[in-house]
Amino acid sequence: MPFAKFSNLDFDQIRTQIKDYLRANSNFTDFDFEGSNFSVLIDTLAYNTYISAFNSNLVVNESFLDSATLRENVVSLARNIGYVPRSKTAARASIIFQVQTGSSSPTLTLQPGLVCTGAQDDTSFVFSISEQVTTVVNNGIAQFGTTEDPLKVLEGTFLTSQFIVDGSLEQRFILENGSIDSSSIVVYVKGAADPGLGNQYKEVDNIVNVNSSSETYLIQEIQDEKYELLFGDGIFGKKLENGAVITVQYIVTSGVEGNGPSIFSYAGSLEDSLGNVVVPTVVPTITTINAASNGGEIEPLDSIKYFAPRLYSAQYRAVTARDYETIVQSIYPNTESVSVVGGEELSPPEFGTVFITIKPKNGEFVSDFDKNNILTKLKSYSLTGINQKIVDLQVLYVEVDSFIYYNSSQVANVNDLKSKIITSLTSYAKSSDLNRFGGRFKYSKVLNVIDNIDKSITSNITRVKIRRNLNALINQFAQYELCFGNRFNVKPEGLNIKSTGFRIQGQSDTVFITDTPNADKLTGVISIVKRDETTGTNIVVVKSAGTVDYVHGEVNLTTINIVSTDKPNNIVEVQAFPESNDVIGLQDLYLEFNIPNSTINMVKDTITSGEQISGVGYKVTSSYANGELTRT
Repeated sequence: MPFAKFSNLDFDQIRTQIKDYLRANSNFTDFDFEGSNFSVLIDTLAYNTYISAFNSNLVVNESFLDSATLRENVVSLARNIGYVPRSKTAARASIIFQVQTGSSSPTLTLQPGLVCTGAQDDTSFVFSISEQVTTVVNNGIAQFGTTEDPLKVLEGTFLTSQFIVDGSLEQRFILENGSIDSSSIVVYVKGAADPGLGNQYKEVDNIVNVNSSSETYLIQEIQDEKYELLFGDGIFGKKLENGAVITVQYIVTSGVEGNGPSIFSYAGSLEDSLGNVVVPTVVPTITTINAASNGGEIEPLDSIKYFAPRLYSAQYRAVTARDYETIVQSIYPNTESVSVVGGEELSPPEFGTVFITIKPKNGEFVSDFDKNNILTKLKSYSLTGINQKIVDLQVLYVEVDSFIYYNSSQVANVNDLKSKIITSLTSYAKSSDLNRFGGRFKYSKVLNVIDNIDKSITSNITRVKIRRNLNALINQFAQYELCFGNRFNVKPEGLNIKSTGFRIQGQSDTVFITDTPNADKLTGVISIVKRDETTGTNIVVVKSAGTVDYVHGEVNLTTINIVSTDKPNNIVEVQAFPESNDVIGLQDLYLEFNIPNSTINMVKDTITSGEQISGVGYKVTSSYANGELTRT
């Protein structure tokens, strides 16, 4: 008799099905399956079936990109559609230094390998280069790097691998070291009788414009996070000659751990034009232009699963916003999030231009060097007539003012509970909902997170604020526009918009900005005011200093000259109250849940604790930013 169901794959369910099957047979109608040795045989059959079902399910899951869990399988499936996962990325520092030498050589060459050492958190890191750098000697001094074009050094150890081509074998060229920064790989190929290292081959990521004489190679990740080099077959790419020597130079890095060092000590190796070792007469002093940054870990599995099919669908051309997002991630591995906005979506529109905003993994801004490098590489993907422009990051901060009610009879130390709340909110702030372009602050989730932190928490009243930072041009007349991308809450009396203090030309006192709604409650006037400490009121300094659009969430300041700010780095923080507690990072706004600037107020719940059974004296917190009330 066949089984009626095949969907039950748990051990107990399989065991029950076998018993039911046997009972359906007239020979076993009255058989005792529980108290006999037959029970052991049934358990064995069920166990064998369970293991077979588990293995079959595992094999099937590992055959598809979405469900695979082993890195080797995910990488293999991504490779089938032409995707190479990002390697570990070495932290890069920009330095310059001079070498004094008594050599008469017209040039000095800094050899591949160790250049300097740097320290961070009591740990030393080595910084290397994978290609030699040659510079001219003037009056016995050789300058490596300039302020405009500094020397780039990578955190990690420089290594070399060599292979001899044997055409009689099915040969693979595998770099046996893990943690390689694939962007540091330099490949030379020379004939058996040729001098030196030979010709330098170039890495390509596709076979477009590759012919039979192209000296190119491809890389692919294989098992254990190692890399294999692939060379041409004489049709696509130049075929390697029998006996040719392949020299591969690369850097093995610590990844993100190498970020931070800013003080370096020279440890390089120099040669003159004749190949003789040169020792500096004075140990070079290294000047740091940019501290080590942008180190990153190997691409995780969820990122591979997300970007591999999208890069394949892009087919190496940037047309849609999703194409740009994927391609930027591949050419700039330090990308955390990307926003791409077509010029036609702006007001006023700028047709024929694509605006790209990048949030790097470390810091908030992409350097000018990296911007130029990204734009140069994008040219090979973009369509003719479409221009790309990288704009600086605009962060929309979400802050909360939360009043947490707790049962004092269940709390030993209220400060410990407060710390626990801050820790949980910080963890939530790192979730996929936030800290990205197009992110969304979900008010109900935050309330739920707070309520579920500890059983002593009885409720919470949480207010939401949004903030943008105005980067003031000090001692310059300028106009400013801040777009929040979310509709503002409008209170008739004003004070919907607030700012931190700053000073303007002709006014020695600290001033602030605030707003007064117009009669239509859709727009308003921005005023500059100062605080009268005696009366506690605001004195208007400039009545009409700009406008506010409550519907579109925009603040515009007319021409003013800011001479200093209370906040460091010439920042004026401008705060608003959103109409909706669900805040969205619109277009090029990067949404960040800012816990350090949020306020956590602990309020004793006197009713739950039994201190105020009737509720007299119970403190009631308003859901709006207008203070607390006491129930009397």
